[in-house]
Amino acid sequence: MNKYFNLLFAILFLITTQCKEKKDQEFKTKLNEMEVTGNYSMIDFKKVPKIDTHAHINSEGKTMIKFARANNFKLLSISVDFSEYPPIREQQIVRRNHLNDDPDIIAFSTVISLEGWNDPNWSIKAIQKLQNDFELGANSVKTWKNIGMEARSENGNLITLDDPKFDPVFNFIKDQGKVLISHAGEPRNCWLPLDSMTVNNDREYYSKNPKYHMYLHPEMPSYEEQIKHRDNMLAKNPNLSFIGAHLASLEWSVDEIANFLDRFPNANIDLAERISHFQYQSHRNYKKVRDFIIKYQDRILYGSDFEENEETIPKDLEEHMMEIWLNEWKYFNTDNIITVPQLDTPVKGLKLPKAVVDKLYRLNAERLFPNAWK
Repeated sequence: MNKYFNLLFAILFLITTQCKEKKDQEFKTKLNEMEVTGNYSMIDFKKVPKIDTHAHINSEGKTMIKFARANNFKLLSISVDFSEYPPIREQQIVRRNHLNDDPDIIAFSTVISLEGWNDPNWSIKAIQKLQNDFELGANSVKTWKNIGMEARSENGNLITLDDPKFDPVFNFIKDQGKVLISHAGEPRNCWLPLDSMTVNNDREYYSKNPKYHMYLHPEMPSYEEQIKHRDNMLAKNPNLSFIGAHLASLEWSVDEIANFLDRFPNANIDLAERISHFQYQSHRNYKKVRDFIIKYQDRILYGSDFEENEETIPKDLEEHMMEIWLNEWKYFNTDNIITVPQLDTPVKGLKLPKAVVDKLYRLNAERLFPNAWK
């Protein structure tokens, strides 16, 4: 009898011990989750490691790099096929030099050049150029709005992202494990008159850049056509790792962004120069915007669209960067009422959990660019 009693006691003791250990572990896990899902404050800004995945350093100047380092930021310096930027080759030399000097702060993208588009071997030559840039350290490739809105083939038609000539190039980017970053189209405000636009920064930009204000150019493709070409390209390349720059030009509706992310599981979005559109919407439906960011927290990357060039005045750039960085940190991390220059009405901060902020500001970028910022 004693033998069976001792055996029963041992079993009960083991079960009790295991239950206690399980409860202790669950309690520790919950405590850890509570800690992680707390909130950052303004005093945490410099303490928290952050990555800005959308910057443009177009000179050998170090202002942005030094200021990023001082504020616990790392940078992805993006190349652009833009006539007002240095030639693409010069952009790549500058970015490579910065990578050599500051590999812990800088990563860089290359760009698909449309030079020689009418050559039957354009795709092959484009791939060769990308291969060389990847060997020099580029971790991603940028396409810009000139595709779809400006560049034309020899027959006079606009070149679009879903043109078959791009197919082997995008397939090569995928096979190399690189990321395609695409600025396709423009904000929907671009097709509206200035006094109907939703945010002041769009109104200011298009008033200064009428050639890109599509409301003034009814002969050009519609907003919907721009988005259709981009989405056609993604449908042909479902395994391509993709970042839709500037909220994927769907900035006007978190519902539309959600539909986009649901349709294309390998797509992500960056926030560069479009946070004001979140603010415009959250002023009208706070919960919808906050819930959207929390639901899609694994697919959103922080970016600023800051630029440094030969004419940059260091003090002015630093002041601009700090103003934007702090204002946007306040919006995502506190529930303060914030005045922002892009809107005429104040907005309430979203006070996102730490775990969400860490993904937006760092972890998602580290996942997409695992070998960057060494």
